Amino acid sequence: MGTSWSAHIVDPPAGCTAAIEAVLARIIAQMSNWEPDSALSRFNRAPIGTWMPLPADMLTVLRAGLAMARLSDGAFDPAIGHQVDRWGFGPAILPRPDDAPSTPPWQAIEIDGDQARRLAPVALDFSGIAKGFAVDAVAARLRAMGLANFLIEIGGELRGEGIKPDIQPWWVDVESPPDLTIPVLRVALSGLSVATSGDYRRYRLEDGRRLSHSIDPATGTPIATGVASVTVLHDSAMHADAWATAITILGPANGMALATRHALPARLILRTDTGAQEHMTPKLAAMLE
Repeated sequence: MGTSWSAHIVDPPAGCTAAIEAVLARIIAQMSNWEPDSALSRFNRAPIGTWMPLPADMLTVLRAGLAMARLSDGAFDPAIGHQVDRWGFGPAILPRPDDAPSTPPWQAIEIDGDQARRLAPVALDFSGIAKGFAVDAVAARLRAMGLANFLIEIGGELRGEGIKPDIQPWWVDVESPPDLTIPVLRVALSGLSVATSGDYRRYRLEDGRRLSHSIDPATGTPIATGVASVTVLHDSAMHADAWATAITILGPANGMALATRHALPARLILRTDTGAQEHMTPKLAAMLE
């Protein structure tokens, strides 16, 4: 996944590290677009129109990604792999197109039972949802081992269960853009996940412009809304991850309006000429009172 993981576990039994690594290895083998032999990479190479059986985890993430595409009117799109490559953020180097995509890439993916196919030359890319799924999967494995109190983190996406030994919840300070001055957002995670999408993690400078790794599926280009970061809290880290991506793409007006309609606790930080501008949904404001 191109990132690190950590786990804080109360009274961990022997074998915890190996159990976590096994879960992550399984997910990478299924969903990494950097591994040429992963199930996702093989799916992207399969002939157009050919049905391919998918492993259970990948199918779960694909279904969730397509559902989020419908909810966000395509702002979240799990099939923009080629667009990501064209801007230098993926494993391949592709020429940049002159025009925006004629149809949303996600609409070229079809699922039937446990198999899926491409109806057009699009490529799956789960970078906006897979880390969150991995957090959920690790948490599920630890619960299956009888563990009730832990904090899992993968690349800035977190999930807390239970409490710490001092009877306190898992308090975490949400990651902030390092070059902006904004109030610290501290949340308690107990059966709750938090995900943050930011333009400071992966970006490139080109002709004096900051190019975000967040690609707008509607234009096929990096977003130009000035969104520095979006944080979402959710019962599911996978959904928090996907929602943070969608809100980032939609921007402060449309993104936060969508988050408000779905009663999501969310915060957006916008870059302006005078510094950072904070936007918060009513749900998050109520949680912090």
